[in-house]
Amino acid sequence: MVLLGLILVLLAGGAVALVATEESSRYILFGNTYQLDHVQMFLAGAVAAAALLAGIWLIGVGSRRTARKRRRLRAARAEASDRVSRLEGEKRDLERRLERDRNRAANDGVTDGRVAHERVASERAAHERADGDRLVAGGRPDDTRP
Repeated sequence: MVLLGLILVLLAGGAVALVATEESSRYILFGNTYQLDHVQMFLAGAVAAAALLAGIWLIGVGSRRTARKRRRLRAARAEASDRVSRLEGEKRDLERRLERDRNRAANDGVTDGRVAHERVASERAAHERADGDRLVAGGRPDDTRP
């Protein structure tokens, strides 16, 4: 839209420049000669003004639409970045818990880490159940129900 508006503005500006540079009402365009009277000159000016206004309007509408798209894209990127950082934080917390449980298991005399693994698995299952409950409470259908 912006490009079409720019073209209309340039055409209207070209028409005004053509009229301003000629000393008579006789114009030669693309090998054709045009002799315009007062009414035809007025109508040509009105058409040029309408083209100019339409061009300015199209530029405004197009730029507002582009700005709106950029705002939405910026918001979506920020939301995705927040989601990634939140997931990375959860990952770090789970890694710290796992390391703490491994150290605790090593101090308790368990060397294979099965207790820590089972504890992390049970915490993860509880976390997933809580997420599922939030999804059901949030109004989304629960696909696990018969």
